[in-house]
This record gives sequence, structure tokens and C-alpha cells, in this order.
Amino acid sequence: MTDSIATHGWTAQPRDVSILLSGKKNIKSPEPVKVEFIPMPDSQLAKEVMEYAKKELREETFNHSMRVYYYGMAIKTQQFPSWRLSSETYFLTCVLHDIGTTDKNISATLMSFEFYGGLIALDLLHKTHHAPIEQAEAVTEAVIRHQDIGESGKITELGQLVQLATIFDNMGGHADLVHKETIENVVKHFPRKKWSSCFAATIRKENALKPWAHTTALEKEFPEGVEGNQLMAPYDG
Repeated sequence: MTDSIATHGWTAQPRDVSILLSGKKNIKSPEPVKVEFIPMPDSQLAKEVMEYAKKELREETFNHSMRVYYYGMAIKTQQFPSWRLSSETYFLTCVLHDIGTTDKNISATLMSFEFYGGLIALDLLHKTHHAPIEQAEAVTEAVIRHQDIGESGKITELGQLVQLATIFDNMGGHADLVHKETIENVVKHFPRKKWSSCFAATIRKENALKPWAHTTALEKEFPEGVEGNQLMAPYDG
């Protein structure tokens, strides 16, 4: 069980990023890294879930999910080299974290999209693909909590990494964790295609359909923060 805790990112980390980074902008200055030097998991599970995500997600969302993977792997390798969570578990989280935002899924439930997306991920990974329960539940928790931004308490290592990478891509948050040349290379492979306006529209759609949704806790910060993403603005065309 100890190995499963570390491998699937269950290790507890501070939810407050300022504590995680000891009050600094980064732990070390980021270095440029290209997509081709960041390994992709090549397991059958990863391949099949990637194909599922490609089929279910619109291109803009799939590209975002892949950018989250590459940015997160750069952050993990350079800022948190002692973190032992597997690239496969992180990859599965990345490609499934926005599965609840598809037109089909967002209107299929009264639940907030992250919560419903977590249930989809759990069913897909554990029931359909027979992934270990420790892995399937780790992904599920990270999907559910990927917008659970805050300063109190703890979060899983996996959850913190996907939060850092999604906030980086969506809002330009924690801009000093990833090198500018890494951004340029990742965007070259997975173009943003006006992602900022696309995701802001999804947030507003969720909040209009479900005025109780979890995203309403960030109703002002998220749409405006996404649309005002100056770090990624040069790449958003």
C-alpha cells in the first residue's frame, strides 16, 4: 500500500502554493525542455484512455489537457524531483480532468462538472479498464478537486500538480514555474486555438445551467482570470 500511495500521488501536500514553494516564486529557475524529451506513458491503459479522450473532448479541450500534462511534468521534474507519482497516473488525470465539460456531460447531470467528471473517470478506469483501485480513485479525487483552489488544509500530490498546471495554462498562474521556451514548444505541438475565450465560455455555461455549481465559488476570478491570461495571450490565436 505504501508504494501505491507514492506511485499514484496520494502523498499529502499543502493546498497553499505559497507554503509549497516556501514563499518563493519557484524552488529553482526553470529550464527549457521540449515535448520530445518529456516521456509519455506507453501502457495499453494510457493509450486507450487517450483515444477515449480524443473522441469525447473537443479539440481545444484535448489540446489543453495535453498542455497540462507537459507543463505538469516539467514542473514535477524541475521543481519537485522527489515526488514519486507515476507519469501514467498523472497523464490519466490530465486527459480526464475536463471530461465533465463536454456538451453531453455538462447537461447530463445536476452535479458540478468536476464531480461528475470524477465519477466518469472512476467508472472508466476501474470498471472498464480494470485499473487498480488506488490509481482509479487517485485520478477521481484529483479530477473532483482540480478547481479546489485555496490556502487551508492539504491536497494530494497528484491533485496539487494538476492544479498547478491547469492554473498555469488557464490563467498564467505561477508563471515562474515553467520556462518561456517550454511554453512555446508545447503550444507548437498543442495549439491553444483561442482556449482562453473557449474555457471562459464553458465556465459561464456551467454557472448558468447550475447556479449552485462549485465553479460559482470562483465566478469572478475564473472567467476574468482566464480571459485576462497575459502569459498565454501571445499564443492564443
